[in-house]
Amino acid sequence: MKIISADYILTCNNSFEILKNSAICFNEKILDVDKPENLIKKYPEAKMIELPRNSVIMPGLINPHVHLEFSSNKTSLEYGSFMTWLNSVLAKRDDLLSTCSDEVMEKQLKIMQKSGTTSFGAISSFGNDFDVCLKSPQRVVYFTEVLGSRPDAVDVLFSDFQSRLRAAQDNESERLIPAISIHSPYSTHPILAKNALDIARKFGYVVSTHFMESVAERNWLDDGSGEFNDFFNNFAPNSRPVNNAIDYIELFRGCKTLFTHCVQARKKEIEAIKEIGGSVTHCPVSNRLLGIGRLEIENIDKKMLNLGTDGLSSNISLNLWDEMRAALMLHFKADLKKLAPLLIQMTTTNAANALNINAGEITKDRFADFIVCELSGNLENIENIALELILHTKFTKATYVAGEKI
Repeated sequence: MKIISADYILTCNNSFEILKNSAICFNEKILDVDKPENLIKKYPEAKMIELPRNSVIMPGLINPHVHLEFSSNKTSLEYGSFMTWLNSVLAKRDDLLSTCSDEVMEKQLKIMQKSGTTSFGAISSFGNDFDVCLKSPQRVVYFTEVLGSRPDAVDVLFSDFQSRLRAAQDNESERLIPAISIHSPYSTHPILAKNALDIARKFGYVVSTHFMESVAERNWLDDGSGEFNDFFNNFAPNSRPVNNAIDYIELFRGCKTLFTHCVQARKKEIEAIKEIGGSVTHCPVSNRLLGIGRLEIENIDKKMLNLGTDGLSSNISLNLWDEMRAALMLHFKADLKKLAPLLIQMTTTNAANALNINAGEITKDRFADFIVCELSGNLENIENIALELILHTKFTKATYVAGEKI
């Protein structure tokens, strides 16, 4: 049992309460939050940890959407438009997968740990990232992904998906949590999606899916036109969409689902996602590099929003502080003092709720997954704390998972 005190504690609760000169008592979970003198009296056997001036304790960051399997990419892929990028991924995929060793992925996990990511959602298309995720000290929601739109391949693809999912199920723990990813409405046959989602409902697994990422996807699902028409005809002539947008959302009813990107989603589709209890994962750097536009977060219920980095196939960093800084600049019309706390919430409480993890908030009975940051100087106005942290934090001074410093 330990007590740690700081000048400021960001609880990241619904009211974004900020505590001054307070402390938390913890083991694997948070036992109490109070003034340090009160906790010392209440828990005299606890070891005391006092932090330097201008220290901040806040929940560990949670990255709900990461593709580790493409972590070897630096200059291999083409940016600027979605279809240009997608074609380059298909052309370079085998090379990128073969050079993405465990060591490459472990290096990225270390960076995530140093920058304060205590939990993340690993979107696993091939299972190559399983061993490093299993060994990680962070909490990993491991999304076994299914994709494929050809009817004649459904049985083979589903069998492969089940085999990869079993590996996660056989190693399930508080640190490795099985989950399911349905790649997207344009790439996953409805029968394949339905079968995988039946498993998600049976076991209560969280689900993730890419949705309405690009104009190409929008045009294809609406009327089978646009760049995807040429793309699919190269593989299967006379192809037609296998889903429309609303029907695709309805497939996920009864599953706790993260809909990733949603840049081209219309109001009625965002409302449909909300109606089934889904959330929206925003990946601003990926959206910019692939030229797909800006997610209008001002038109989405703030509690639905969480923030992810996507993978290094469409980003240059898996550091969530970098992603928050990018979001500050992308949403240039937003009030900084309102946007900054929202971004912190999107990487803590909202992300924890989306992934169904008992973390993301400094409150009693949550996992003791928290980070220690330091402000660059004396804070003149406590209302600026979220903005100052986003502007100046690159790495944490300490990262704790289940009460242990990692």
